[in-house]
Amino acid sequence: MWTWKSVVGKLWMTIIGLVAVVLVINGIFMGQFLDTNFANSKDQERSLQKLASKVSADLTLHRDEFLYVNAVAELLDAQDAAMIVLNDKLDEMIPASKVTQIPKLNALSLFEPDQLRQVLGGSTRPSIYFDGQSGRRFLAVAVPQYEADKSRAIGVVILYQAQIALDYTQAYFQNLFVIAGIIGFLLTTLFAFFLSSRITQPLLQMKKAADFITLGEYKTRVPVTSSDEIGQLAVAINQMTERLDHTINALNQEKEHLSSVLRSMTDAVITLDADGCVVLTNPQGEKLVKEWHEIGWEDSSGDHSGKMRAPDPLQPLFEDVVKSNRDIASTIRVRSSVYSVVMAPLYSIEGLRGTVAVLRDVTEEHRLDKLRKDFVANVSHELRTPLSMLQGYSEALLDDIAATPEERRELAQVIHDESLRMGRLVKDLLDLARMEAGHMEMSFREFELEPLLQRVHRKFGALCKERGISLKLNVHPIDITMRHADEDRLEQVLTNLLDNAIRHTPEGAWVEIRVNTQMEQQGETVVIEIADGGRGIPPEDLPFIFERFYKADKARTRGSSGGTGLGLAIVKNIVDAHQATIGAQSELGQGTTFTIQLPNRARSV
Repeated sequence: MWTWKSVVGKLWMTIIGLVAVVLVINGIFMGQFLDTNFANSKDQERSLQKLASKVSADLTLHRDEFLYVNAVAELLDAQDAAMIVLNDKLDEMIPASKVTQIPKLNALSLFEPDQLRQVLGGSTRPSIYFDGQSGRRFLAVAVPQYEADKSRAIGVVILYQAQIALDYTQAYFQNLFVIAGIIGFLLTTLFAFFLSSRITQPLLQMKKAADFITLGEYKTRVPVTSSDEIGQLAVAINQMTERLDHTINALNQEKEHLSSVLRSMTDAVITLDADGCVVLTNPQGEKLVKEWHEIGWEDSSGDHSGKMRAPDPLQPLFEDVVKSNRDIASTIRVRSSVYSVVMAPLYSIEGLRGTVAVLRDVTEEHRLDKLRKDFVANVSHELRTPLSMLQGYSEALLDDIAATPEERRELAQVIHDESLRMGRLVKDLLDLARMEAGHMEMSFREFELEPLLQRVHRKFGALCKERGISLKLNVHPIDITMRHADEDRLEQVLTNLLDNAIRHTPEGAWVEIRVNTQMEQQGETVVIEIADGGRGIPPEDLPFIFERFYKADKARTRGSSGGTGLGLAIVKNIVDAHQATIGAQSELGQGTTFTIQLPNRARSV
């Protein structure tokens, strides 16, 4: 019931129950007191019956004695009673002669004829009669009158007496007690309801305030209407709410600060729970998880709760951190990217609740480190060989091993060639350093392209003929004028590309220079292609061929294909300085084609 679900109902029902119990107990004791200490109609009936039996026996002995009968009537009258004597035919034989206290009543008014006949049969009958004229109630008792030998009933003796007032007094007290109890119960009910409502109204206000606080309304305050315990409780709740508001604001500010720091981090941050599922990421981490999820790792699918599990590359590291309960740093590779990962455990009161991983994309650093190692290896190799030859041949000259002038001249020629080779290496390194530092000297002017192409073709024609390689030149149209370009630098570009192509083209193959023009929205573009039918470049090396110190040919022997790995990097820098583009297409065993697209526009002033 609703009364037992609220404080008002419980307090109300408790007070009503206590009052009801008190009234019931009081009524029981009051009834017992009235029954014990006040005479009632039953006592009067027993007394009147005894008196009637005594009078009936005496009248049998003194029926004809008028004085005796009159004396009995007077005695009865003194007790506010009267007597009626009937014969066996129910006719009045001896009525009261002097009745002053109570009115004279008829026997048939007090009893029914059948009742009187039953009395003649030997029974005793009581009766209560209300006299309308006097407004009084009378108690009547009818007893049989026997002969002297009690052989048979010869009449009926009726004694009636005004019913004593104590019985009415008892009933009056009982009625008064019931009425007073009902009124008291109703007043107590109203008072209990009013008191309960008065007490619980502040509690309801506190409950309402608590509901608002639960919804996040920390500015809610409970009105203080008293200084009692409930008022003190309201004050305590207001103080608690105020402190909670300050604490929540401080936590929100701290949370916003941490969120801002997390969002501004360039590193990816991924938080995992104890089951290895992703629970929190910053934007970089979310992007990374999404990219890895699209790859389709087997262990990156969601579990039965709908959470996304950590991608496969992080699973071994997560398991190691959970087992060792310590920070672990590692490096992982995902496709062509390299990531540095630091994963640390997260603890709560219950124990390990997850891990947090910070991932940094170190692909560029890894690539640069690889290029550095390749550069050191290449330079060491390129310098070691000529230095060894210089040392060996110079020692041979010093030790007079060469006996003839021709032999000494041959040794000196080798020393000269190797020194030139070292000079070219140093020159390339210096040129590349100046280009990357932005100090490359460029001389832009207008010139005809065809003489430059013919000059380059003649430069490598003899070398190709010596190696059995066919060198072709295909220019269309012939009269191409470069309006704003550096002729010397373009010759260096073509020289490096042709040198690279010839070194990687076997005997019997071909190398071709193709030049044409095409019109675009921005104007005319000159397209120069250096194609060869050589060995080609592996697909995994193709994206890195323009990087400095990178060699697609991992062989480091001094052969026809030996190189420093700087030529294409120099070419890329020169092409970029012309605001042009260069690309390469290659297939293993099919050859390689380098394509340069030079904007042929006059320099804007």
